[in-house]
Amino acid sequence: MIWGEHRGEVDDDGVLAAYPWPDEGPWVRAMMVTTLDGAPAGPDGLSGSISGDADRAVFRAVRRHADAVLVGAGTIRAEGYGAMRAQEADAEARERNGQRPAPRLAMVSPSLDLPWDTEVFTGSDEVPLVLTVAEPPAEALARAREARAEVLTAPGDDVQPGWVLDQLVGRALRRVVCEGGPQLLEAMVRAGLVDEADITLSPVFAGHEHVSSSDGLAEVARFELRHVLSADGFLMNRYVKA
Repeated sequence: MIWGEHRGEVDDDGVLAAYPWPDEGPWVRAMMVTTLDGAPAGPDGLSGSISGDADRAVFRAVRRHADAVLVGAGTIRAEGYGAMRAQEADAEARERNGQRPAPRLAMVSPSLDLPWDTEVFTGSDEVPLVLTVAEPPAEALARAREARAEVLTAPGDDVQPGWVLDQLVGRALRRVVCEGGPQLLEAMVRAGLVDEADITLSPVFAGHEHVSSSDGLAEVARFELRHVLSADGFLMNRYVKA
């Protein structure tokens, strides 16, 4: 830790302690890795190619005591998400906090174009949540309801961030890690729902081929820097809403 309350070497337990969850919820953490030129992915379109061991250690730590991992369908398809499983090392702490054994994956998908036969659905310990629009394509909805998932339809043509968070909190999923993609993260920020941003700066340039366009924000959303971890040239920055 090169900036923050406790500077110096940080082991795995120290990394976990550096990303505390508040006792009260809900609390939404945005997690992403970006390059020196602001790209969210490498030339292959994947975030893994701009990530590293240090970044992944923070990624694992933030997930460990989360209730839900919120992600857009495009990111699920592109990144090849695996199953969300309980970890023996976290069992006691999660039970003490009144949490389920594993985080629950929550996917936002208006089209319901998801990899239904992969281990994301078949192997996760908690039944995944799929949040979609009021009237998704009929054939896709029928397929979704055959899968191992809880499908929730929003009251309209858009999946609004506030409605998404209400659905999570209503299921006692108060500690939320939002892992993108960029458009979902932006929508959550625009709605004022992001409490914390855990942003890794990768020491590479990757070009802008995979930088998505959006409507942007009407005004900047300000966050305060709480700490900076550094390893292998990566900077892992933790910000909290001002």
